[in-house]
Amino acid sequence: MIDPALVQGIIRVLFVIVIITAAYIISTRNILSLVSVYAIQSLTLVLIALSLYTLEGSSVLLAIAIITFISKVLVIPYFIATIQERVRIRRDIEFHFLNPTTSLLLSMALMLVIYITLSKIVEGTPARESLFFFGAVLGISLMLMGMMVTFSRKRAISKVLGYLSMENGVLLFGMFVTELPFIIEFLIIIDLVILVLLTTILTVGIDSTLEDYHDRLNRFHLLDDTEETP
Repeated sequence: MIDPALVQGIIRVLFVIVIITAAYIISTRNILSLVSVYAIQSLTLVLIALSLYTLEGSSVLLAIAIITFISKVLVIPYFIATIQERVRIRRDIEFHFLNPTTSLLLSMALMLVIYITLSKIVEGTPARESLFFFGAVLGISLMLMGMMVTFSRKRAISKVLGYLSMENGVLLFGMFVTELPFIIEFLIIIDLVILVLLTTILTVGIDSTLEDYHDRLNRFHLLDDTEETP
């Protein structure tokens, strides 16, 4: 029989790793590092799901851990890294609105606001001191941090990784606040795979910024108009 106190201690350590990986995703400019850290973050969620499984014995948590490991730790990072190697782009040095330092400071402020807000909501209940409270705080924080990456980065591949990190936050929140049905998580994974595929195709080269994408589409429209003109 595994000691519940030991498992809870492990989960708290994993929480710290999630925060570190989220901060790294916000601040780093190296694309391959982004992919690697996303895989580490996803693996951390797998370990959290397995730890919760040892405490609760829910088969849903075990299924989520297996699917998350296959898709988010193995398949999606490999797919993005392979494409990144083909387009030969190493760094994403351009940012919209927020630079890495400002993003990190804003992330810490958001995490504090979320903690205070949820503390007031559950004030006077045992949930405030439980792992489920901190899991909810961290899940919402991770969602907002991933959203920040999506809005602040210029490269399409970085925006995809921000979206994927945001979905990790949704998963983390679901594991601690409500039992996430297996079918919902499965559909989310399919949605992420489709997102990566569509982004790769529609951006006309995953090294593009959104502005480059619109410029290239305009060129295609001009070419079509020229061909149709007699």
